Amino acid sequence: MTETPESAISDDEDIEDDLDPQIVLADRRYEIIGDILCEVYEPGEEKWTLSDMLDTVLVHRYLGLPIFLVIMWAMFHFTFTASLVFMAIIEEAFAWLGTITAQIPIPWIASLLTDGIIGGVGFIVVFLPPILFMYLAISILEDSGYLARAAFVMDRIMMRIGLHGRSFIPMLLGFGCSVPAIMAARTVDGESNRLTTILISPLMSCAARLPVYVLIAGVFFPDYSGTMVFLMYILGIIMAVIMALVFKKTILKEESSPLIMELPTYQKPTLHGSVRHAWDRGYLFLRKAGTYLLVGAMILWFLANTGPSGFGVNSSESFIGIIGNWGTIIFSPQGFPWQIVAALIFGLLAKEIVVEALGIIYTVQGEAAIGAALATALSPLSALALMVFVLLYTPCIATVGTIRSETGSWKWAGFSVAYQLILAYCMSILVVLVGGLFLV
Repeated sequence: MTETPESAISDDEDIEDDLDPQIVLADRRYEIIGDILCEVYEPGEEKWTLSDMLDTVLVHRYLGLPIFLVIMWAMFHFTFTASLVFMAIIEEAFAWLGTITAQIPIPWIASLLTDGIIGGVGFIVVFLPPILFMYLAISILEDSGYLARAAFVMDRIMMRIGLHGRSFIPMLLGFGCSVPAIMAARTVDGESNRLTTILISPLMSCAARLPVYVLIAGVFFPDYSGTMVFLMYILGIIMAVIMALVFKKTILKEESSPLIMELPTYQKPTLHGSVRHAWDRGYLFLRKAGTYLLVGAMILWFLANTGPSGFGVNSSESFIGIIGNWGTIIFSPQGFPWQIVAALIFGLLAKEIVVEALGIIYTVQGEAAIGAALATALSPLSALALMVFVLLYTPCIATVGTIRSETGSWKWAGFSVAYQLILAYCMSILVVLVGGLFLV
């Protein structure tokens, strides 16, 4: 019997001390599995399965990322194209309903129902189809097993910026809503890595921003609106990566650790499962529209029709007009009129309110009417700057509360709001400056 030299044992222990504990644990686990298989399993002729062939391409070192980007582009192009007909049907239905409420003999009730509720909440509901189709596409990708592989493909990038590989999973959740994305950061190892993930997750474009993108892209970039929406989502990822680099090099320094995960087998998504997932998310959107967005529409209508001189004033002289006109001083470089500024201020409560506020402030109904109003108020360059600002500034008040809850500190919640506002403001100005150079 040969004894193992103590020096060899010491060397092995030193090597393991330098490795991530998860890697050591995974190596030992699969080593034991391999020993057991050698005793109970006799391998036959090696065969390539469909899963092996797909993984050879989809998680390829160089092809994986371009394929991921193409799939994301196709998803957003499908979302925008497939929803156009349904959006038009819903818009016509609310326009017809608006003609009925406008005939109510009591003027202020007619205005509240037509311009406030139908012009605000009704216009929000028009964007239910793209939200449903986007979640349908995400559900198909998730049920098929591809999203787990997307996280694996992005792990190399995450490691290079100093983040934990698991950070990409909360970032993916951020495409749906920032609140669960921030809560999912609990799975990230290391306090510094977790805080960085929490701070950059709101930069991922949530579904609440989608109505703003669809509206602006449809008005100013109709020939490639799907591509413009896709670029907003990609820009969100890029800015999250850049800010993660900044945080990890300055205030949140910590060594990153690799992503260890077992890839699920590819599955054929079921129609029932995918539709059910999309409807669940759509139902949450409708419930939001029927509760606090409805209350918000009524409050916005009151503020848009009331001013220091009383009720029934012109919108520019109302409380909303006063707030918006004050803000135009700050947003003059971007070329935002007071109506846009007022909508952005109220959008701090929830991004859906941006679209809702525009419908109420302009006192128009339907995507075509509000699109015509925006076309006269903004240049295409200012419209692009508006999309960038909506992408990067604070998603909603619920996100701020979740950051406070997850970090246990108002300091980090306040820091998140401050840096996102500064980032959104600077990037929107940069869009105007750089775009102006090319248009000269």
